[in-house]
Amino acid sequence: MTEPDWPDLQGHTILQVIPDLSAGGAERTTVEMADAIHRAGGRAMVVSEGGRLEPALARAGGELITLPVSRKSPLALLRNAARLARLIEDEGVSLVHARSRAPAWSALRACSQTGVPFVTTYHGAYSGKTRLKIYYNSIMARGVRVIANSSWTADQIVATHATPRERIVTIPRGVDFDVFDPDTVSGTRLSALAKSWNIADDDDRLIVLLAGRLTSWKGQLLAVEALGRLSKAEQDRLHLILVGDAQGRLDYVREIERSILEHGLGGGVSIVGHCDDMATAYALSDVVMAPSQRPEAFGRVAAEASAMARPVIVSNHGGQRETVRDGETGAQAEPGNADSLAACLRMLISMPAEARTAMGQAGRAFVRARFSRDHLQRATLNVYRAVLNGDSSVES
Repeated sequence: MTEPDWPDLQGHTILQVIPDLSAGGAERTTVEMADAIHRAGGRAMVVSEGGRLEPALARAGGELITLPVSRKSPLALLRNAARLARLIEDEGVSLVHARSRAPAWSALRACSQTGVPFVTTYHGAYSGKTRLKIYYNSIMARGVRVIANSSWTADQIVATHATPRERIVTIPRGVDFDVFDPDTVSGTRLSALAKSWNIADDDDRLIVLLAGRLTSWKGQLLAVEALGRLSKAEQDRLHLILVGDAQGRLDYVREIERSILEHGLGGGVSIVGHCDDMATAYALSDVVMAPSQRPEAFGRVAAEASAMARPVIVSNHGGQRETVRDGETGAQAEPGNADSLAACLRMLISMPAEARTAMGQAGRAFVRARFSRDHLQRATLNVYRAVLNGDSSVES
């Protein structure tokens, strides 16, 4: 049954293509859109190598087709294009939505062969200055409709790829306010997570949370360095928690551990790995940091933490500038600058608890007004409906 007031996708099969189904923002958006497609009466298929979010996709009504679409060699891209073309024809796919570069190249070729419309979401702040890398990245700007996940991303698409503005639709990522609601996190969940992170009941330090996979551009080393710039008294008031998968980057983990020791922060910084309950992780924290070294295309951590009424420190670049208001819902630090990040931390920890609470509540109101999952779903369904109603050319 189609949801009331939603675009009707009865009789249509929408195929999303993404390398894997780990816990990243693009992957979660894929699951959210599978749910929306299913609720709009359509058939939601996902081509991927699978991953942690497979059960969530199944619950959302999505169907997973496992293909090796993360492979980037020219031969692999051609093979995947042939596989996708057969799938499109066999399953009567109406539209393909690509969410990552390697599978997008295969999907474009398959769509060109089958005459099925090709839509993309430009999820990342893709790096690359050489002509070859820019050309490789350009696949994400070749959809008949290109969805940008922030105004900053839309500007980057135009500046880098000269994509006409009329083909770009800005749809910010959405936050699931049923999940990220501070009123729904129980004391039992808080206690269980605190115990798993070895936080004692009598530990009265402020918890500063940095959530993101353990990779240098997410800023974990910068955060440790910023703590090292604080006074000993300030350091003793804080416990920095680094949440996220290492994804095999063991050398980087060891580098973080060395930096912790070099700055005399043993016991003040914990590396806790992946967390399945991020709502509780945010609720357990007093301040959330997202000090990305490279611009984030959107910055889901900042939006989710704000939804949980926590003040957030972000780097002053990319899409994060659109999710955090400096001095009102959090703070914006100069990108890559440990002194600036330390100053933001100092400002927030020196506030009375009531002021931090008020800042967090302001952030909650801000993101609830602008970044809902419902808006993301409806707006993307509207893109599908518009394309299916006739705007179905494929740029090659």
